[in-house]
Amino acid sequence: MQVKIIGTGSFIPTVVKKNESFEEHLFLNDDGTPIPSSNIEIIEKFKAITGISERRYAESNRTASDLGVLTAELAIKDAGIDQETIDYIIVAHNFGDVKINTLQSDILPCLAARIKQKIGIKNPKTVAYDLLFGCPGWIEGMIQGNAFIKAGIAKTCLVIGAETLSRVVDKHDRDSMIFSDGAGAAIIQSTNNSGGILAHESASYTFDEAFYLYYGSSSNQSISSDTKFIKMDGRKIYEFALKHVPSAMKACLDKSGYGIEDVNKILIHQANEKMDEAIVKRFYKLYGVAMPLGIMPMSIAKLGNSSVATVPTLLDLIRAGKIKDHEINEGDIVLFASVGAGMHINAIVYQF
Repeated sequence: MQVKIIGTGSFIPTVVKKNESFEEHLFLNDDGTPIPSSNIEIIEKFKAITGISERRYAESNRTASDLGVLTAELAIKDAGIDQETIDYIIVAHNFGDVKINTLQSDILPCLAARIKQKIGIKNPKTVAYDLLFGCPGWIEGMIQGNAFIKAGIAKTCLVIGAETLSRVVDKHDRDSMIFSDGAGAAIIQSTNNSGGILAHESASYTFDEAFYLYYGSSSNQSISSDTKFIKMDGRKIYEFALKHVPSAMKACLDKSGYGIEDVNKILIHQANEKMDEAIVKRFYKLYGVAMPLGIMPMSIAKLGNSSVATVPTLLDLIRAGKIKDHEINEGDIVLFASVGAGMHINAIVYQF
């Protein structure tokens, strides 16, 4: 028995926030002092490093669970299944539902329960739960769904990644320009066909690294320290990712039984264009070969970093023919990989 993706969906919010919209922001250092560079210089340097020119924010009347509903419905339609037959709904996120102009997270009930209710699934045996695993949450949800199916306790799982990071960023922090909103989903199901999830790898580095991403006070010290925002140590995350992610990807590929020459695409978490490219180059270097052209499709330039939503969104866009010069065909070997808060790393080798 294998576990295969039978449907995907993604929802990309319609609110476009271009880099130029940050030109009037007051960017501050962590200690509250003004950054000596002009905003234009800050933005140009930011784009050179991250590759981001614009990002998407959720419409004011929508929360993360609303985005999850929209992408779940698309995935169910794409799979052509009866939604009442879904055994598990696994929803990866990090901040719950955060309404516009508030910073309070709402996760009672959990987002998975909300999504199930809004979709209209009546079956009480459709188990719905949330997964908090940083940016690698959607991939980890796929790994858990795979385990449920192979253990014989489920046949069909809906795995969603949904986030509205624009609601929890500190507008005085340069890193706020990285984050965006979105949702993506996949439905996996048991099958007697070949392919599917061939191998997976997960790791949690928490001894020294747990708080590289954290909830902290604003760079603007006039804002109450009781109000928290997403914060990160970008340099440490970059160094961590380059050190650990390539080896995790290699361990996963080696377990699959396939070689580096068999990999057709690498769908990596859209965190930072420069960092992602460096990770994949180091991965290929572990095999003593150069990174081939066209192996790593990217969406970050236009969509930004929507955390748990980046990988499933990228997959769905490729399947829909919306990523230029990239496609996935039957039999292709695709390596999924992610890194994020925790610090967590994971990877999946999948054959379509």
